[in-house]
Amino acid sequence: MTLIAGASLLVVALMLAIGGLLIQDSTGARQVFGWSFLLPNLGSTWNPVTGQFQGWSFIYGTLVTSLVAILIALPMSLGIAIFLAELSPGWLRAPLGTLIELLAAIPSVVYGLWGIFVFLPAVVVRAGAFLSETLGKIPLLQVVFMGQIPSSGASRLAAGLILAIMIIPTITAVSRDVFRAIPMAQREASLALGATQWETITRVLIPYGLSGILGAAILGLGRAVGETMAVTMVIGNSLQGSYSLLLPGYTMSSVIANEFAEAVSTLHSEALIEVALILFGFTLILNGIARLLVWKIGSRTVEEARA
Repeated sequence: MTLIAGASLLVVALMLAIGGLLIQDSTGARQVFGWSFLLPNLGSTWNPVTGQFQGWSFIYGTLVTSLVAILIALPMSLGIAIFLAELSPGWLRAPLGTLIELLAAIPSVVYGLWGIFVFLPAVVVRAGAFLSETLGKIPLLQVVFMGQIPSSGASRLAAGLILAIMIIPTITAVSRDVFRAIPMAQREASLALGATQWETITRVLIPYGLSGILGAAILGLGRAVGETMAVTMVIGNSLQGSYSLLLPGYTMSSVIANEFAEAVSTLHSEALIEVALILFGFTLILNGIARLLVWKIGSRTVEEARA
């Protein structure tokens, strides 16, 4: 018991130590720039030579790429999980499930290389051109700033799509296990009342396992927010000011990976550490909200089951 309690306290101490180190080492940047470091202004400067730093463009890049990833990955992952748990024939279920789990084990740098040489030219460039031609008046899909879509395909859209591919296996595997854990009595009761298999899935199984599915989505979103190598390789790493998904940008993790080892001044290093502090805080807030939602949905499910 003492060993278990000690291990639990060690996790808390480790988290506090990381947060404390980030706060301490970013003090200089926070004193110089204050809250202006966080203000929404993509036109502001990130210039190590003149000592001007503002982090909103990186925050925006992280938020928009993660949102694109989860909006694409969640419905696809849920569909795959339903197929594996409820609809797949027995001879296909095991090998397909194994392949899904293997996708989660592929290193992110491999996804990045595949993205550069295969996915960007074959998919992202064409998708970007189509979106620009059909929906180019929407601010998120405008390319007015640069006049044209980058020929390489490197963009926030590319990063979001790569992240979606990377988190689909994680969300799928967890959601599949959630469906498998639902008691068979739930399915039998629904079918006995005359529901079809699809009605059983949508009206019984998904609501019953909603807390677990939400947990899977948050787990995938957490990976998308903190992903570094694959995003750095496909996002274009540009500081130009634009909200468009079709143009290059930065995320918080990618700018740290690109610039920290080559920081030209103490203030530059402190500004990057402040970006890391923001990413750390964002992750904590995200997980806290997720735990609260899971707890509320779980409590509601238990109350409905008792009723």
